[in-house]
Parts: sequence; structure tokens; C-alpha cells
Amino acid sequence: MRCPFCSHVDTQVVETRESDEGDVVRRRRRCPSCDKRFTTYERTEIALPSVVKKDGTRAEFDPAKIHASMTLALRKRPVSVEQIDAALERIQDKLLNSGTKEVPSTKLGEFVMRELKRIDKVAYVRFASVYRSFEDVDEFRQLIRDI
Repeated sequence: MRCPFCSHVDTQVVETRESDEGDVVRRRRRCPSCDKRFTTYERTEIALPSVVKKDGTRAEFDPAKIHASMTLALRKRPVSVEQIDAALERIQDKLLNSGTKEVPSTKLGEFVMRELKRIDKVAYVRFASVYRSFEDVDEFRQLIRDI
């Protein structure tokens, strides 16, 4: 950590404390060059990729939108909230592990469909029928045959 007073590159940690919630680490540092002390705070930053929509616009990944879509598809189905949360967690893990800064909305939709197919076939068909916007009945039949 660079000293904010003299810009010396090598500072020493004198004291370390975690916040009550455990999500922030506070460090007191001392600069051996100018002997001044200062405080730094460390927070975990999770960088999920931004979503590139079909029209080319970009938006932040919003897990609440995915959760709402999945909940709507799973409406009146025997699926627990824990199962939905676990599926959403798997989708976020895939996005984090992809290492990309952007993900097309179509790929995100495929992740959601894969999770819904795993959880509940009826919800999968519901979501796919809206997401894929079928032009005719034959395309829809093909989807059902694939299940």
C-alpha cells in the first residue's frame, strides 16, 4: 500500500480489525519513510459481468430480475424457495467463473432455462415459451419432445 503522505510504496500493517458484520477489514498502517500513520479499509468486490441485451444496450446483472422470472415460471409449482435460491446461486457462479466482463442476455436466458429444466419441467416449458417467442406450434412441440 502506497503512503498517502510521501508516496513511499512499502508500508507496514500495525493493527488489523474486522467489522462486526465481518465484511470489512480495517487496517492501521505506518509508513517507515515518513513515520505517519493512516487507515485503510478492505471490502470484497464481486464483479459480475454486465448483460448485453438484444438491442445492444448494456445493463448491470440484477439477480432480482432473474429471481422474479424464475418465480413467475415456477408459480403454483411444488418448488421451494431454497431450490430457486440454489439455482440462482449456480447461475451467478457460472457468470463469475466465466471470467468475462459481459454476457449476452441470450446466454443468460439459456442458463436460466437449464436450471429450470433441472428443477421443474413445467416451469421450463413456461419460461421457454415466453423466452424463445415461438413462431408456430411445431417449434413448441419440438421443445416438449426434447424434454
